Amino acid sequence: MADNILQGDTDSNEFRIGIAIAKWNSFITDELLEGALNTLKSKGFSGEQILIARCPGAYELPFTARKLMDHTDGVITLGAVIRGDTPHFDYVCDAVNRGVTDLNLEGNKPVVFGVLTTDNVAQAQERAGLKGDKGNKGAEAALALIEMISLTKKFEKL
Repeated sequence: MADNILQGDTDSNEFRIGIAIAKWNSFITDELLEGALNTLKSKGFSGEQILIARCPGAYELPFTARKLMDHTDGVITLGAVIRGDTPHFDYVCDAVNRGVTDLNLEGNKPVVFGVLTTDNVAQAQERAGLKGDKGNKGAEAALALIEMISLTKKFEKL
């Protein structure tokens, strides 16, 4: 492998992690949080290294994540937007996606998108690890954030 390839890893646990979590659909988001916390703890992170901020809903996640960025090395956003009978779903999903994307493009710290956008409750339950074998997307988001922080730290050393 060439020496000029930068790649993050999930081996380090020397970071401070922020988690922005929506309270709306908490029967799903609490499961995502549990998955993220279990993964972080399995990687050696202590409770003192994890700062959790609960906000009302997914729409508020970008703002909450932005505030957490001032106190952490990176942020996981956790939410669940479940399609209903109105176009509200589309507006919320678009706003959250754009907000998290903007934070990543404007900031020097990674923000991971751990927001479920599903057609129904059953799909959300599957992705939160409550049904089926799709795993827990909160756990996946935690691993992605560790890797992205690691990669960010490598860029800082160039």
